[in-house]
Amino acid sequence: MRLSLQLRGNVLRWSGATPVPATEQLTQGSVNIAWEMALMKLKKGPLAVGILLVVALALLAWFKPWSLASTTNNHLYGNVDVREVSLGFRAAGRLAQMLHEEGDVVNAGDLLATIDKGPATESLAIADAELANAEAQLNSVRAGARPQEIAQARAAVRAAQASFDDAERGAARQAQLLKTQSTSQTQADSAQALRDSAAAQLASAEEALALLEEGARIEDIKAAEATVAVSQARRQQAMTAVADTRLKAPSAGVVLTRAREPGSMLATGQPVYVLALTDKVFVRAYADERTLARVVPGTRVKISTDSGGNYTGQVGFVSPSAEFTPKTVQTPELRTALVYRLRILVTDADEGLRQGMPVTFVLPDVKR
Repeated sequence: MRLSLQLRGNVLRWSGATPVPATEQLTQGSVNIAWEMALMKLKKGPLAVGILLVVALALLAWFKPWSLASTTNNHLYGNVDVREVSLGFRAAGRLAQMLHEEGDVVNAGDLLATIDKGPATESLAIADAELANAEAQLNSVRAGARPQEIAQARAAVRAAQASFDDAERGAARQAQLLKTQSTSQTQADSAQALRDSAAAQLASAEEALALLEEGARIEDIKAAEATVAVSQARRQQAMTAVADTRLKAPSAGVVLTRAREPGSMLATGQPVYVLALTDKVFVRAYADERTLARVVPGTRVKISTDSGGNYTGQVGFVSPSAEFTPKTVQTPELRTALVYRLRILVTDADEGLRQGMPVTFVLPDVKR
């Protein structure tokens, strides 16, 4: 507004109320007072001087030049941002139990739902049997031959030795008889072949005894150990499948949605609950560039709601990039401007803060 003072007689009047650009508003000191006209009429009487003095004092009280060092506007606006999580089973199956209703408060680790664990327990039983078989094989390889097997091998060596000795003597006799032409060459050759065969059988029996006494090879033991490791991993996988038949709350929260009912067939990961986490509540707000220096991470702020709730918070995140003011941000002067997104952690949150609730928070006082 453009304002002027006109002194007519003994009456001081305001005149001129036409809109002017925002850069010439009263709050910015662009008051145009017809001081020249008023000064020209000061000589008409002391009443005019008094009126002019009152007007000057009124203008001084309006502009408050001494308040230039006062605090800046400390208020920012935002909305409560409660984190939500959709909960489902990692395994497919038939839904057996749904233990909570919408609105229930749950703690971390509380059982929420279960699915039929029959297939999972059967797989675990198979894995247990496979592991037992693999461990038995490993123990057998590590233990080596039994004493009875070694004794048997030694007896086989003695028998082979006896056969060899007999065959060797027979071959020697045939060789002597052949010299005196008392036997044929064919008989002598047969005796020698029998002796060579007995020698080979003796060598085989001795090697078999040596293998039993030495035990299993290192490679055989490692292979058996690997088989046991695979069986253990499969058993652990089966145990995980059994544990996955029970759905537990990952954190404290409130059940927002109960999406399925017992008896339903579920696919892997299909949500059955939506949980609003209450362990940490955040406020999403926006600040312009002029306010950015006052909302560094760690800044303590006061938060209030329209219903009268009062909380404290701490700035935890400031976006590194600017964006246009979202439509959901409501400020006294609705305008589009570049702002920076903030996230404030509410340190004393309670049930009074709900998702999307508008809040006002106050920054610490800073002198200009």
